[in-house]
Amino acid sequence: MTAHRHSSDGPPRAVVVGSGPNGLTAAALLARQDWEVDVYEGGEHPGGAAASAPLLGEGTIVDLGAAGHPFGVASPVFRDLRLEQHGLQWVRSAYPMAHPAEGAPAALLHQDLASTAEGLGRDARAWRALHAPVVEGLDAHLENILGPMLRWPKHPLAMARFGLRSAPPAAAMARALFRDDAARTLFLGSAAHAITPLGQPLTGAFGTLFGALGMTRGWPVARGGTGSIVAALLSVLESHGGRVHTGHWITDLRELPQSDAVLLNLTPSQVLRLSGPGAEEIQPRVRNQLGRWRYGAAAYKVDFLLDGPVPWSDPRVAEATTVHVAGTAQELVRAESEVFREQLPERPFVLVCQQQAADPSRAHGPAEGRVVLWAYAHVPAGYVERRPGEVAERITSQIERFAPGFRDRILERRSTHPAALERWNPNLIGGDVAGGAMTGLQSVLRPRPSLDPYRLAPRGLYLASSSAPPGAGVHGMPGAWAARAAMADLAL
Repeated sequence: MTAHRHSSDGPPRAVVVGSGPNGLTAAALLARQDWEVDVYEGGEHPGGAAASAPLLGEGTIVDLGAAGHPFGVASPVFRDLRLEQHGLQWVRSAYPMAHPAEGAPAALLHQDLASTAEGLGRDARAWRALHAPVVEGLDAHLENILGPMLRWPKHPLAMARFGLRSAPPAAAMARALFRDDAARTLFLGSAAHAITPLGQPLTGAFGTLFGALGMTRGWPVARGGTGSIVAALLSVLESHGGRVHTGHWITDLRELPQSDAVLLNLTPSQVLRLSGPGAEEIQPRVRNQLGRWRYGAAAYKVDFLLDGPVPWSDPRVAEATTVHVAGTAQELVRAESEVFREQLPERPFVLVCQQQAADPSRAHGPAEGRVVLWAYAHVPAGYVERRPGEVAERITSQIERFAPGFRDRILERRSTHPAALERWNPNLIGGDVAGGAMTGLQSVLRPRPSLDPYRLAPRGLYLASSSAPPGAGVHGMPGAWAARAAMADLAL
């Protein structure tokens, strides 16, 4: 029992530290169950890294963190909270994802399995064989995967089939299953969202699942920017009486009001820096486990304002919301491996989001006719450039490879290096946007090997961040599981 235990006869009370999507999801679920809920956020605006702003001038909408949302649209808890009834609109372009190639047509992920396979020529059969079971049983797979791994899955047979197909390294799967580079790059680009070397076990799961999501739910963006997701969560929370307090950096749990539960939307290193009676109830064994938490590679983000569309060599790429810019399968595997050897790749894996392909409002009013382009490259953790503009120039050059004349379209280029990402949002340790490395056992046993990964103390203190299962992504599931743990404890 924490020092914050609420002793009155009134409704139960929760305090949430951190107002990212996971914190707000936890808060909304508790408020909906008639808890009194207060959310404390260090920044001036709620939402954490799920934010949008006119970064490139009046009339522009730039996603400051997350941009595309394959898991958001498929999230069971977002569906349960009915975010669309609170103003959220998911919008899609013609293609969920594209992978351009030099001197050849781009590989395209369509919104259905049959069309995607048809575009992959002699790899069509292998593509269908790999993805069909996941596509056909997607909801069952999501119920299995979007939660703690050390539990009996709700759909055990589906889990077994998924594990057999997806546990191997993505690089090995791509070589063994596909004969041409188009299918290999399409698969590996999805797997690279693990932000880990593609020779690591379990990376195949990312390739399979991200592809299946694109071919069923799409990889949509939120109309009006990612901040619209946060606005919808806030609307749910406030409609049930919840409150958000911005500009409050919490370092000592005694700064918080009395409550039955404290839910922390923080990473392990931040949790360990907290003081106060509640924090002191974290047992030494748990502290030691959290202290061994490893952070992963970083994102280096560049936002572009263009005077017109990206001049992709294959015009179909302009109709894809997400573009993986990496070249061949061999180049992609090499680039991700170099990042984890603490080397900056000469040709990095670049993730580009063309939100305007689905949402024309991203450039309106004074920005009408302009194009906002969101991009980031995977770089070593905490990477410090050897010269100003080093990474931004490599990102620009990568896009130019597949869109000759791109450089001439640039009106403005805004760079955000890993240290700046962390200053903006302290959860992004060293520029790690995944809340911790997705390598080894840490990829599935987050934040520690435990049947109870959300409880930090015997009762009353919970972890509700992407460092807990199922990990990163704007889907709210770690917050949902933490909220359920708090409700279960209070019911005892």
